[in-house]
Amino acid sequence: MDRKDNQSPQGETARILVEFLEVAITSIVFLKGIYPPGAFERRKYMNLVVHSARHPELRDYIHSAVSGLHPFIQKGLVERVAVIFFNSDSIPVERFMFKLTVNQSYGSRVEEADLEFSLRSFFIKLPFSESLTRVLPQDCRWEITAYFRSLPQASTSKDAELWIPTDTQQWQQPPLITPIKSMSSEPLSVQLYLEHPGLSEPKA
Repeated sequence: MDRKDNQSPQGETARILVEFLEVAITSIVFLKGIYPPGAFERRKYMNLVVHSARHPELRDYIHSAVSGLHPFIQKGLVERVAVIFFNSDSIPVERFMFKLTVNQSYGSRVEEADLEFSLRSFFIKLPFSESLTRVLPQDCRWEITAYFRSLPQASTSKDAELWIPTDTQQWQQPPLITPIKSMSSEPLSVQLYLEHPGLSEPKA
C-alpha cells in the first residue's frame, strides 16, 4: 500500500501500464506461434486467463525491456511500443503497435480497478485479431522497440543507457494500419493496431 500511496498519479499509471504491456507482449508472442506452446503457461491476470512465458530467457527479455520503460512512460516520453516481426532478411513483416499517452497534468488519485477494467478489454479482443495477422515466414525473429518523443541523455540518466538507437529497416511507403483496440481514460490512453507493408512496398 505504501508504494501506491507514495506514488504520483503518473507513477501509478506507469506501473499499471508496464504490467499490462508485459502481459500483452507475451500474449502477442504466444498468438503468433513462433515458440512451442510448452514455452508458455496459463496464468490469471485481471481476472482473465492469459499466457505467461515459462522460458527464463524469453520471460527476462520481455520483463527487462518493458520494466526499463517505466521512468520514461511516467514522464510521458514514450510515444509507442512495438512488437516487430522480421523475415530472414531482417525486414519487418508485421508490427503490433501500442500508442501510449499518459496525462502529465492529471493530479487526482488513480483508480486502479477502473484502469485495469479498461485495459482488460485488450486481452479479450487480442485473440480475435489473429485473423487480421499474417503468417510469419520461416526463420523469422522479433524484437521490442520503443519510440520516444524525446530521450534523456545517457550521461544524465542511467535508465537511458539501457536503450540504444535501432538500425531496424523501415518501410519506404506508409504502412497499412488495422485498428485492434483502443481505450481512453483521464490518466491514460492506449491504442493497439497492426501495421503491415503497403501494397506498393518493394518486396525483399
